[in-house]
Amino acid sequence: MAASSRAQVLRLYRALLRESQRFSCYGYRTYAIRRIKDAFRENKNITDSEKIEELLNKAKVNLQVIQRQAECLLLSHLPCSEGYHWADVCHRKIGH
Repeated sequence: MAASSRAQVLRLYRALLRESQRFSCYGYRTYAIRRIKDAFRENKNITDSEKIEELLNKAKVNLQVIQRQAECLLLSHLPCSEGYHWADVCHRKIGH
């Protein structure tokens, strides 16, 4: 793996772990961290550049999902204000 690709993978790995720490629920947090570590460990020996790119893109999408979910779960602990429920805010962000 090229040095730039390795650095990109490590940045993404750290970002996924960092965002997973935002889950307030212990169960969500530990599950996400375990899945991230397992997935990266499982794919650590891949050398095909196309496959690496595909996995990086998938991880970027997963990072966005984790960011949205962590935000929605944080909002769920806030009282509703101005007639908006936290689920309405989350669904609007996701695009439903």
